[in-house]
Amino acid sequence: MRLTQTAIALALSLLTALPGLAQDDPAAAPSRSEDAGAYLAARVASAESDYRAALEWFSRALAADPGNPQLLDGAVISAMGSGDFEAGAQLASELVAQGRRSQIADLALIVAEAKAENYAGLIDSLAKGQSVGALFDGLVKAWAEAGRGDMSAALEAFDVVTKTAGMEVFGGYHKALALASVGDFEGADRLLATEAMQPIRSLRRGVVAHAQILSQLERNPEAVALLDTIFVPGQDPAIDALRVRLSADETVAYDIAISPQQGMAEVFYTLATALSGEAENGYTLLYSRGAAWLRPDHTEAVLLSAGLLSSEGQFALAAETYDSVPTDAPEFFLAEMGRADTLLASGKPDAALEVMQALAKRLPDVLAVQATYADLLRRQEKFVDAIKVYDHAIGLLGEAEAKDWPLFYSRGICHERQKNWEAAEADLRRALALSPDQPQVLNYLGYSLLELNQKLDEALSLIERAVAARPDSGYIVDSLAWAYFRMGRYEEALPHMEKASLMEPVDPVVTDHLGDVYWAVGRHLEAQFQWRRALSYNPQEKDAERMRRKLEIGLDAVLAEEGAKPLGPVKAAQNDQ
Repeated sequence: MRLTQTAIALALSLLTALPGLAQDDPAAAPSRSEDAGAYLAARVASAESDYRAALEWFSRALAADPGNPQLLDGAVISAMGSGDFEAGAQLASELVAQGRRSQIADLALIVAEAKAENYAGLIDSLAKGQSVGALFDGLVKAWAEAGRGDMSAALEAFDVVTKTAGMEVFGGYHKALALASVGDFEGADRLLATEAMQPIRSLRRGVVAHAQILSQLERNPEAVALLDTIFVPGQDPAIDALRVRLSADETVAYDIAISPQQGMAEVFYTLATALSGEAENGYTLLYSRGAAWLRPDHTEAVLLSAGLLSSEGQFALAAETYDSVPTDAPEFFLAEMGRADTLLASGKPDAALEVMQALAKRLPDVLAVQATYADLLRRQEKFVDAIKVYDHAIGLLGEAEAKDWPLFYSRGICHERQKNWEAAEADLRRALALSPDQPQVLNYLGYSLLELNQKLDEALSLIERAVAARPDSGYIVDSLAWAYFRMGRYEEALPHMEKASLMEPVDPVVTDHLGDVYWAVGRHLEAQFQWRRALSYNPQEKDAERMRRKLEIGLDAVLAEEGAKPLGPVKAAQNDQ
């Protein structure tokens, strides 16, 4: 979960300068020819978000051109992106020593001072103009005041943030954490319980912090009620374990931020969570990496970093980051699920299945794990095994709710692929009963009915609803055109099929369908052209064989060979033969 209600305001207040180069101009580029190769390699690696390679190439270029500001700035970003904040701070110091400033260099130096617990120096640096952005600066200053032992000044600094438009929730949340860190749980609860602080309930650590604070106040039933309001049992083992401890009337320790350094780590993580999806992944990564650098046991920051790296295509670094989560950490199952996704994305499906198989065996009662394992089996077309796991996952549900529709939809797909239409239809209709307007389900059920030549009027109605919900989906528009085609309404099918082809220009199925529609309206030369195009897009062999046969003898003859209903009559004026 992440903060959403204040993300735009955060972006406006925080992104005073995007992570650009301190001197991004031709004059700052290396001038000597011997530097050009390393410089260009560094720029390419940076563009591809290959942080380690970029750092290596920037370092080589700097060896030949020491002090070049553009190289230094690029190296700072690359060092922090790869998780090496020590190197990032050293490079940033060289840049600042030249009298040049950048938001990224200041970020690296702030992390270094927080890591060293140099709170007086950090406050002095902020006073002298070191800055990342108003929100970040304000929260860091407040925690630094707490670090040097002046809690009154810290609370005043938090209040400054709280009174700034767009920053109220962030200031209040961190003030509550700071109060809890010094044992003022009553004050922390008063803050977190206010209506203004309700957005914090979208932040997992915020909810856990409040539950721990309530437990410290001997109010465990309220803590359990809070967890029950936010989290569904069986989906998060760490939350389930916390709920069990609270229900047993155990006093749970407060550990979200028990020191100023941990508080600063929480600043980085809170902002990374809020920035996620609102800023570029590479920029958000600097904050999640900063949180993990300050607090290596901050597994949620590690997981966020790994997910961002995977999104940027840095699968090896992402897998390494997931691997850093200890096996006894409550969030280990999330790391393993992420690692499996990374392995799959990097072209290692068998390794991904091994990871999920072991995890599913280890955590048989965690719905998220079982659903993820089943989804992975389905994507690898292991439908029989997937159905068994989906059966187990659905058995964990109890009373199915609207949010559970994907399980029935996915199991229905597996049944359909196994040609067990009765079971498939039951699951697809169950998914629609739970969530009636899901375009994926409407389209899949409607298209399946078309292929079976059953309930064509209902099939058309289902697909029309899917198109109304997702008019930008080429696959769904293709289904609508195909419904008209299967009903013999070829002229109505044509504009929709042409639109679908424009939206999915290299899809073999959509292109093949376009050829069929062209043939049905008498435009045979264009049909043959589209079938040839479809063959060039690597279709499944059974589809390719049928396309080649259509090119040999025409669609009418193929339908006759298959014993299918012949095409209806077309207008002579449309025939290009």
